[in-house]
Amino acid sequence: MARDELGGAASSAGFDDDDDEVDLSFAGPEPVAAAPWPLRLLDLVSAYLPLLMMAVLASGTWWLVRNAPNPEPARAAAAPRHEPDYAMSDFVVQRFGRDGALRTQLEGARLRHFPDTDTLEIDDARIRAIDKDGVVTLANANKAVANGDGSEVQLIGNAHVVQPAHGKEEAVEFRSEFLEAFRNIEQVRTHLPVVVTQGESVIHAQGMAYDNLSRIVDLQGRSSATFVPPRRAPAR
Repeated sequence: MARDELGGAASSAGFDDDDDEVDLSFAGPEPVAAAPWPLRLLDLVSAYLPLLMMAVLASGTWWLVRNAPNPEPARAAAAPRHEPDYAMSDFVVQRFGRDGALRTQLEGARLRHFPDTDTLEIDDARIRAIDKDGVVTLANANKAVANGDGSEVQLIGNAHVVQPAHGKEEAVEFRSEFLEAFRNIEQVRTHLPVVVTQGESVIHAQGMAYDNLSRIVDLQGRSSATFVPPRRAPAR
């Protein structure tokens, strides 16, 4: 009798098959579904984007350095060429002193100026020079080469220099294929045969240096001369 009661109690205490399912949410959070692969790729790229940009910049800098042209070595300045920068035809050039007085006048068929040497080349040259005392010296030649201020002149081909008579001094003439005149020191030189004439006196020499200030002629090489005393004015 007691066994049957225990069995009945056990049956009443058991769970029926038709009871509701038990809530097990207390066991933990529900599992999260995995994100789609495009989103995961975007997240990965975003995380490494700064590193990728630095790598691209570094590669670009390396490429520029590698392909940049090498600097050319410094070139030596080219020597100026002997070419005229201006020319004149049938010209007259005059130079004046600080006091306004005419010092030099150059005339010719054609003039060329060369800037590299600051010289003038004159064809069919005619030159007139006046010193501080007003004494005039005339010169002409087939060609003349003068420095920038005209103080030194080389006469080439049928060179002729004459200093007209002034005061008690007779005129003096020089003829040669080459004459070099220095206006400031009043000298005439040549290394070629020359003929010097003063009044009726004539000198032939292989070379010459004439100093007008001292009135001395230095003859060079083989020379010959004919001296005639200057004529005196008849007494009154």
